[in-house]
Amino acid sequence: MTIRRLPPETVNRIAAGEVVERPASAIKELVENAIDAGARSIEIQADGGGLTRILIADDGKGIPREELPVAIERHATSKLEPDDAGDVDLLRIFTLGFRGEALPSIGSVARLNITTRARAEAGQPQNDAWAVSVEGGAQRPLSPAAFPGPHGARVEVRDLFYATPARLKFMKSERAEAMAISEEIKRQAMAHEAVAFTLSLDGKTTLRLPAEHPGDEGRLKRLGALLGRDFEANALLIDQERDGVRLSGYAGLPTYSRGNAAHQFLFVNGRPVRDRLLQGALRGAYADFLARDRHPAAALFIDIDPLYVDVNVHPAKAEVRFRDPALVRGLIVGALRHALHAAGHRASTTVAADALSGFRPHTGEALYNPAAPQSYSNAAPGWSGWQGWSQPAAAAQNLPGLNERSARVEHTWSGEAAAPSFRTLAEIQAEHAGQIAPGAPVPVDLIDYPLGAARAQLHGTYIVAQTRDGLVVVDQHAAHERLVYERMKVQMAEGVVTRQALLTPEVVELDPAEADRIAAKADELAEMGLIVEAFGAGAVLVRETPALLGDTDVQGLIRDIADDLSEHGAALSLKERMAEVCGTMACHGSVRAGRVLSAPEMNALLRQMEATPHSGQCNHGRPTYVELKLNDLEKLFGRR
Repeated sequence: MTIRRLPPETVNRIAAGEVVERPASAIKELVENAIDAGARSIEIQADGGGLTRILIADDGKGIPREELPVAIERHATSKLEPDDAGDVDLLRIFTLGFRGEALPSIGSVARLNITTRARAEAGQPQNDAWAVSVEGGAQRPLSPAAFPGPHGARVEVRDLFYATPARLKFMKSERAEAMAISEEIKRQAMAHEAVAFTLSLDGKTTLRLPAEHPGDEGRLKRLGALLGRDFEANALLIDQERDGVRLSGYAGLPTYSRGNAAHQFLFVNGRPVRDRLLQGALRGAYADFLARDRHPAAALFIDIDPLYVDVNVHPAKAEVRFRDPALVRGLIVGALRHALHAAGHRASTTVAADALSGFRPHTGEALYNPAAPQSYSNAAPGWSGWQGWSQPAAAAQNLPGLNERSARVEHTWSGEAAAPSFRTLAEIQAEHAGQIAPGAPVPVDLIDYPLGAARAQLHGTYIVAQTRDGLVVVDQHAAHERLVYERMKVQMAEGVVTRQALLTPEVVELDPAEADRIAAKADELAEMGLIVEAFGAGAVLVRETPALLGDTDVQGLIRDIADDLSEHGAALSLKERMAEVCGTMACHGSVRAGRVLSAPEMNALLRQMEATPHSGQCNHGRPTYVELKLNDLEKLFGRR
């Protein structure tokens, strides 16, 4: 066949197939144009799932008359600035839209009408409003128009895909398309809390969001309006920067987890994206806190120099590529783990409320203080006057895993630990110093500790403890499961992972580049119990595997590690498998529900919880204890 140039209308329709996949895609492009134009209020209307009619009205700077005909030409944009030589750097993208394809693509497959009034210069009279129309790719002349505001634009799209009726067969129901539009507007609203959004579907207003003050407080308020007040109450502030890359936003507590990843929202330079690297980092950060079928809720925002991220890899700008993906992934994992660590024993405010009405989990600062390793596990040595009970520290030896100091856990994430809010042993003893003879043991009442003094065990499962201002109910199995898991993490951190030798070393054939990556990481893998070595071109030899994994699929494990090294530069599969096995072993090796504990054993468990990081939730993301204050008790009985 003869090579020929395609007609412009055909070219635009091909572009429309890439950029305007469905009505929600068209709305995304038009809303981003409004935000780039400096809009502070955007109104979106959609009828018939967006296929019948779309209207985007904004109060941005508008389009000058002389630029209006150019705006609907292909690859015409105000968002890329050429240098003195006339060259354009496609990596310096400081706006949301940049390709200059949206308007001509929409106009080639629908009836497009743009009405706009450009913002007047200070001291100048108001500009006139003008309109331009495109129907199936055919442009009509400019004409004067009426415009309701001092400046801005109104873009109306009717009969989307009427010029390409075959595309209509691939559309879902009107309800499904309307839901996709709603989700797209929610993502845009999360990324731009300073912009007011109004969404109307088939004449009914479904979303009305006032502009919020820019910053963390306004962002959280906007997220609460979109994701629910429960998210707002159970969200942790994320704000860290590393090597010029800043991560901010909010992430839900482990106990506020979901059954799927639909409540994970990721943004890069204000652009909503779906990125496997970011999603994998989010999953990895919560690996110690959630079961594999539970997913954290989060809205995370990455701000990075445009030179270090490529937003041109996807026509609809839904994906990005980082120059240094390991840096970004490490920042996400480190920042999230730091926030989870700083939250200490704080758990979801909704879990207990749903389960026990007036009960609520502990919502104070961290009980665990890594700066004071003595914590509460060695309180008042030599004194055994707790209502005739023996020293809890001695009783700890009767519980598997409680005879080691959990405070030895080495944290690999960055940042300083949160300042403890509990009183130290020295402070408690100082209160009694004037009442005790010199050299005499200082009595310390157990109810002064954060988790108080054990008073009873219910149904062989729950420990009831009295605190100075209320009571605490502890799930003994969930609590001890976390303690055992943290102890196993200490062993891994100290490099004492037990290995098992294969009866016959196993050869795994890979792509030569994959084999080289694994061989280069041999020392790192050895620290986790996996002994590998190069075995010719395109193969590695596996001699030993971590004993924790038991009879594992060596071939599958090595290939998973190779994929991780290719995508993330780290052996995440092995780490996750080790973590999963540790969690399973901790679960099976913990104090089971139904086991009757003595008073010293119960108090030993409480003291160890206070000395152990993350003991506010088990390995599956459930709270290990709930707290009821005296005020709550008095309300329950009508005393307040």
